[in-house]
Amino acid sequence: MIEPTPAARMPTAILVMGVSGSGKSTAGENLAQELGWPFRDADSFHPSANVAKMSAGIALTDEDRWPWLAAIAAWIDERRSSGAPGIVSCSALKRAYRRVLLDGRPDVRLVYLQGDQPLIAGRMGRRTGHFMPPTLLASQFAALEEPAADEWPIIVPIELSPRRIVEHILASMAQAGPWAG
Repeated sequence: MIEPTPAARMPTAILVMGVSGSGKSTAGENLAQELGWPFRDADSFHPSANVAKMSAGIALTDEDRWPWLAAIAAWIDERRSSGAPGIVSCSALKRAYRRVLLDGRPDVRLVYLQGDQPLIAGRMGRRTGHFMPPTLLASQFAALEEPAADEWPIIVPIELSPRRIVEHILASMAQAGPWAG
């Protein structure tokens, strides 16, 4: 494998993943502000039927997720084809979902916000105005397949402050070391 030069380490797009309540939107927005890149929350790609199911406390099926993932992948491809960077958050809980978003896109970097269920449950219990109820958190953890080393994830512990999370992501991208991109 050819190791990219430090200048080549900045991806065209960044995919921020993790279970609901892990801080994907906050991290994505803060990272976008730091880099001056646009940010899209994956929730904005959900069809209304998906939002209605989750609002009713019904976990999505893979069949519900495929069109949603395809819409996110299309947005990533639009960014890539225009040469404009972007950041998108998406739970991307299963490796199969990440394959839809990452395969054939070596310039997209994966960031995994990692945290335990009690911490995230506490956060979800304090947030307001979100359609994803805390009762679905267990299904998120049940579906979660943490990224493997061959997906070249930047793993960020969510116990860090929002500022430190951004610093961790940027430092990880700047470090010398292998990246498949």
